[in-house]
Amino acid sequence: MTRAGVEYLHRVNQPSPSLDLLGWREWFSIPEIGISRIKAKIDTGARTSCLHTCGLEVYRDGDGVGRVRFTVHPLPKRPSLTVECDRPLVSSRLVRDSGGHEEERPFIRIPVTMGHHTWEVEFSLTSRDNMKFRMLLGRTAVKGRFLVNPDLSYQIGKPLRRSRPIEA
Repeated sequence: MTRAGVEYLHRVNQPSPSLDLLGWREWFSIPEIGISRIKAKIDTGARTSCLHTCGLEVYRDGDGVGRVRFTVHPLPKRPSLTVECDRPLVSSRLVRDSGGHEEERPFIRIPVTMGHHTWEVEFSLTSRDNMKFRMLLGRTAVKGRFLVNPDLSYQIGKPLRRSRPIEA
């Protein structure tokens, strides 16, 4: 390879200095549906993002517009905490999971917040009961916005720490 070719590859593979760094997991909020805290896995191997839901119901409103009703349990260790949601349906598409299984899923768009960043993300809705994370953020949602370092965690949306009273 020529010297110019090596220099080009070096420039192309350099991270942009303007992109914030994410870890493999981050804390988010989804204020529009009342979720103040939800932990997400940043999964660059997944193209689309996914939100864990229960009681999924796709329907048409009085004007014939597609909508979806669902419940979110944002914190796995607090199953009694539920958030009831009703959002416009963007589309329904076939999604292949990491095991190669295909499933028709409804998609919604909704703004998410992490630290001082807020942007709209398209989510597929499905049950993630057997998964550790209730939200998966795929590469489409982070592309051009962040760099991901899989050695790190909670770089931007750090979890709130509980403070304990000092005992005398």
